[in-house]
Amino acid sequence: MKTYLIEKYGDQSAVHAAELPDPQPGPEDVLVEIHAASVNPLDFKIRDGAFKRILPYRLPLVLGNDLAGVVVRVGSAVTRFAVGDEVYARPDKDRIGTFAELIAVHQDDLAPKPAALTMAQAASLPLVALTSWQALVDRAQVRPGQKVLIHAGSGGVGTIALQLARHLGAHVATTASAANAALVKELGADVVIDYRTQDFEQLLEGYDVVLDTLGGETLEKSLRVLKPGGKVISIAGPPDADFARELGANPVLRQAMNALSFRTRRRAKRHGVTYSFLFMKADGGRLRELTRLVDAGHIHPVVDRVFPFDRTRDAMEYAEKGRAKAGKVVIAMK
Repeated sequence: MKTYLIEKYGDQSAVHAAELPDPQPGPEDVLVEIHAASVNPLDFKIRDGAFKRILPYRLPLVLGNDLAGVVVRVGSAVTRFAVGDEVYARPDKDRIGTFAELIAVHQDDLAPKPAALTMAQAASLPLVALTSWQALVDRAQVRPGQKVLIHAGSGGVGTIALQLARHLGAHVATTASAANAALVKELGADVVIDYRTQDFEQLLEGYDVVLDTLGGETLEKSLRVLKPGGKVISIAGPPDADFARELGANPVLRQAMNALSFRTRRRAKRHGVTYSFLFMKADGGRLRELTRLVDAGHIHPVVDRVFPFDRTRDAMEYAEKGRAKAGKVVIAMK
């Protein structure tokens, strides 16, 4: 099968096409012919080696973290899927590799593809939709009437998180460019802060939840717009000890991650709020719930551009350089 992989960590030049043997599914695995995959910032971090201490992959490594496709074979113990089913997924972190023609995915990580979506649209959703759900529903437990700030509302996570927060009944603010103000309002934002000309810290206060997708100074300022008891959930800030425990990291690595987030957690405590780092998990059950929301019209994907499979490197470069105006960049194998 054709793939795009890395044999060493590095910049975009490390990514190249290669032929590999077709994967062989285990008893509980589903072999999926991939029709489309999408590009995520996580792909760049894995390629660069930024996560090599946390996620010690064996090289060569096929990149790619979400997909949509058709089942072509099932393992002997698979009960939920059959050959010919249209599915989508974010594979488990230890079994990534969706920039390929085929992948074997555990049945627990798969879900039926939303019926109304194309393969490209469906492929844009799993990682960002699961991130949004795990942040806003599982961790923040957002309730109707609460105030939620979602940073980078026109980004991959932001476009889905805005819609989910609106569905949950929250009052939603977001940061975005003026050019994308109309889009993020349509997606669910009640308040739009132009990050180029306005300082959200000066305009917002008393928020219950912040979903931070940017880290750095944005994360620091976010602590100050929360009311006492509020929560900042970050996918871009420093990892913490809870994340290390979820990974099953050794005591030394747990201590190191705890030290990385110590300053942020201390500042949060001073403001009477909490900070936590989120690294989303593969979860076919949650993805099924999201499928129902998509099919009911509560969530729809935002796709910026679709590249053919033989231009995977171009797709990654386009996304990494921030050329996408809104939503996701998708790679189409079919």
